[in-house]
Amino acid sequence: MPGWKSALGKRIDETVQEVFPDVRKQVRWNTPFFGKEDGWFLAMYCYTKYVQITFLTGSSLDPMPPKASKVEGVRYLDIHEGEALDTSQLASWVRQALKLPGQKL
Repeated sequence: MPGWKSALGKRIDETVQEVFPDVRKQVRWNTPFFGKEDGWFLAMYCYTKYVQITFLTGSSLDPMPPKASKVEGVRYLDIHEGEALDTSQLASWVRQALKLPGQKL
């Protein structure tokens, strides 16, 4: 993750790990995935102008992450340069996602 995205990616990773120390991590298709025993709950994509956090069961989270997906149940949070990461909201979403079934890919 180049430039400002690197620090953001590290902070996302740290937040997930703080909430769930036993998180499983895997990189597929150049994309970091975060999971638990029964499947994946979060992924992180790096685009030219933003980093996208993908919540694989996002439509079941409260509040739902702001951006809809064409894939049923998936929701996104896009973070652009200069925007702050709300780590308390991210932690809340991770805690909620851990209570839901993981997704198989």
